[in-house]
Amino acid sequence: MPDNVNESAAEVRNYGEPVCIDARRVYDSCGDKDCLSDLPVYMSEESQRLIDNAVNVRIRSADVLNTMIDIEPVPFNRGFYSIDITFFFGVSLDVFSSPNTAPTQVRGLCISDKKVILYGSEGNVRVFSSDMVTDDYDTQNTPVRSLPTANVQVAKPIALAVRMKEKCPCHKLAYKVPASVISSLGFNISDSGQRVVLATLGVFSIVQLMRNVQMLIPSYDFCIPEKHCEGSTDSPCEMFSRLDFPTDEFFPPNVTDNSSDNSCGCGCGCDN
Repeated sequence: MPDNVNESAAEVRNYGEPVCIDARRVYDSCGDKDCLSDLPVYMSEESQRLIDNAVNVRIRSADVLNTMIDIEPVPFNRGFYSIDITFFFGVSLDVFSSPNTAPTQVRGLCISDKKVILYGSEGNVRVFSSDMVTDDYDTQNTPVRSLPTANVQVAKPIALAVRMKEKCPCHKLAYKVPASVISSLGFNISDSGQRVVLATLGVFSIVQLMRNVQMLIPSYDFCIPEKHCEGSTDSPCEMFSRLDFPTDEFFPPNVTDNSSDNSCGCGCGCDN
C-alpha cells in the first residue's frame, strides 16, 4: 500500500493535476513562400503625376497594412473550409524625375489575393455567452455558431523589384479598399494617369484554422509571482551606469558568426 501511495504522489508531481480549459485548438495549418510579381501600385493623384513624368523608379520597402479574411465551407467535403485572404501592402518608392537628381519618396498600395483549403472539423451548436455586470443584469453577447476561426500570420514583405509601363484597363482598381487602409496611407487612391508601377514582393505567411474546444491538460500550480515589485529611486545616471556597453551594435557579426548560430539555415534539412 505505501508503494502505491508513493507512486501516485510521484505521478502527480510529474504530470500535475488534470484540469479542463477552454482554448483555441489549431486543427489545420499551412505555410507558404509566395513571390507576388507585377502587382499594380495604386497611389494618390499627386504621386501619379510624378510617375507619369519619371525617368526611373526604385522600391524602398513594403509593409502589410491589413488583411481581409473570408471563410466558407467546401461543398461535398465535410469539415473542410475555403479561406480567401486579401492582402493590402503599403510600399515606399523612390521616384526620379530626371537623371542625376535626388529622388522623391512616395507611398502606394498593392493588393493581392490568396486562397487555401484547410480542415476545421465540424460543429453544429450555437454558443451563448454573457459578460458580468455588477448589480445589474449581465450583458448578453450575440449568439454565434460554432464555426472555425482563421488566423493569418505574415512576415514583413521583401521588396524584390519594381518597373514602369503604360497603363491599360486591366490595371484599374477592382477592390474595395477598407477605410482603415486608406487611413494608414493618408490619401485617397486615384485611377488617373498614363503609367503604372508594377511591384514584385516576396511574402512569407502561415494560415491556421482554429476552433474553441474544451481540453484536459495537466496543471502544476498557479502562476504566483516570486519577485517583489520595487520602485526605482535611483538617479537617471545611476541607472545608465548599470547598463552593459552595446558592443554588438558597434561591431556587427560576421557571416561565420551567423552561420554558427543557425547551422540548419531556415530549419530545412535538419535531422533533429
